[in-house]
Amino acid sequence: MDFKIQVAELKDLRQAQADALLVVVGEGAAPQGLGKALAGVLEQALKDGDFACKAGRTLYLHGVAGVKAPRVVFAAATADTAKAFRAALVAGLSALKGGGTRHVMVASALPQPLGETQAQVLPAAVGEATYVYRHSKPSAPAASKLHRVSLVCGVAEAAAVRAGLERGEAVAAGVALARECANRPGNHCTPSYLADEARRLGREHGLEVKVLGRKELEKLGMGCFLAVARASAQPPRFIVLRYHGAPKTAAPVVLVGKGITFDTGGISLKPAAEMDEMKFDMGGAASVLGTFRAVAQLKPRLNLVGLIPACENMPGGSAVKPGDVVTSLSGQTVEILNTDAEGRLILCDALTYAERFKPAAVLDIATLTGACVVALGHHRSGMFSPDDALAAELHQAGQDALDPCWRMPLDEEYDEGLKSNFADMANVGPRAGGAITAAMFLKRFTAKYPWAHLDIAGSAWKSGAAKGATGRPVALLTQFLLARAR
Repeated sequence: MDFKIQVAELKDLRQAQADALLVVVGEGAAPQGLGKALAGVLEQALKDGDFACKAGRTLYLHGVAGVKAPRVVFAAATADTAKAFRAALVAGLSALKGGGTRHVMVASALPQPLGETQAQVLPAAVGEATYVYRHSKPSAPAASKLHRVSLVCGVAEAAAVRAGLERGEAVAAGVALARECANRPGNHCTPSYLADEARRLGREHGLEVKVLGRKELEKLGMGCFLAVARASAQPPRFIVLRYHGAPKTAAPVVLVGKGITFDTGGISLKPAAEMDEMKFDMGGAASVLGTFRAVAQLKPRLNLVGLIPACENMPGGSAVKPGDVVTSLSGQTVEILNTDAEGRLILCDALTYAERFKPAAVLDIATLTGACVVALGHHRSGMFSPDDALAAELHQAGQDALDPCWRMPLDEEYDEGLKSNFADMANVGPRAGGAITAAMFLKRFTAKYPWAHLDIAGSAWKSGAAKGATGRPVALLTQFLLARAR
């Protein structure tokens, strides 16, 4: 992030030395610490109907008498929670990002004193309010002049606020990296590009990075992964990242990210409408890179491995066909009934490869099924795990990080849909419960370690006028890893 975010210990908001003062206010309780000048204009605005404490509402004032900051923005928080605080910050910062503000001072007038949790959401709010994709768009709006944000707090809260900002800045940087990778067009963000990004991360942050190509994958026997990559002119890449923050004897957590840099569906071709959004099918891979970016900055005491199988899924004369049978790295055979169910094919070989690290836990992250979008929409990611303790950790991490997930079932009856007359399993089951049968397919490759699967098809990007990557679930994953490192 190109922002300087710092703590400001300020007793009187009227003395704020900044281009703008952003004050978060709530409903039903008298604002805390505003002083007469600010409290007076807020009270009058409420009385006149120019402002209300409702979600998304802001009030912009210029030249408030007795206040040094030339601009004042009030932003409404509908509850005294970190989620409501973040929403108010995004709204308030959005009101300032297009003007001449270079330095904004943020203060809370909510009853609850600022703490680590509230401070942690500020960098994310700055990133969300000011992010503009511009890599392949020269006509994109000019970058916001805003480059410095100060969070006002008391002396007693300063240490906790600084700790929250430090964590929040690392997560926001990881989210920004994931968004930038996923937003790039498929002809820019290729498997080789993801490999180069991993190498860059390794150089800048002291990570160990290894990239395997087609010959190495053939030698390993990754038949499912190679089947998907067969018809593409872009060579496949299998990316291995390692972060060492604990003794070598400590079992690592392994993150496996689906890296389909463009998904046509293969021979089972997708409809043309909205196929452009299939550049986002590497959202899982992007989230792994983003999480490594955050972890490398925070340096928690744990070991972490990232595995990214990256390729395109294209039609062509050499493409895998419906009915073909391929052999996975595990030795199990798979009948490919639908070539558009390719993500699970590249993931299953990566999940088998993960065994060599003797992991404490393995999480795979994938934009895997449209069925998960139907089930959960776009707010929560789908979470599947046969391990109750691991599922509870992930659920709590999502709640704490404001990046929520929801546990879905893995009853053994769902496995019946994967039976095949010609191979050990089929790659798809019936239409009903498609997200669950996809997870059941992956489960067949995870018997040797605790495992969870995050289906982020509904949360990794937005469609419509706000089309673009979200950077999720970097915040959830980072929170999970930091909790494990305590």
